[in-house]
Amino acid sequence: MAEVTILAQDEAVRLDAEKLEALYRQLGDVSAEDIVCRAMEELAVKLAQVERHYREGRAGEMRKTARMIVAIAEQIGMQMLARVAGDAVRCLDHRDEIALAAVLARLIRTGERSLTEVWELQDLSI
Repeated sequence: MAEVTILAQDEAVRLDAEKLEALYRQLGDVSAEDIVCRAMEELAVKLAQVERHYREGRAGEMRKTARMIVAIAEQIGMQMLARVAGDAVRCLDHRDEIALAAVLARLIRTGERSLTEVWELQDLSI
């Protein structure tokens, strides 16, 4: 009988805390928190959309949404998330469906972990 091995998908997300701190210094606590919260809400929506576009085979919409994720993630210091979303765009551009499936799974994982990490940073009062 064949044995199935389940691989643990555990990688640390990278946040640019300095970028967040600069945002807070530049805009003040209230405005920066508002921007970060709105960006996080938008990222959560975009992550769900990119997954839905993938399931529906809508590559053009998926590419557009992934590029939006890159822009939003970079704005609030989610460098790893921005990089993985960029990888998804490259997979789409090269029409590499196998790599796209793997990158999409990583994008969703990284997105969820990045959102959690930012919430935890906010709880520590940046």
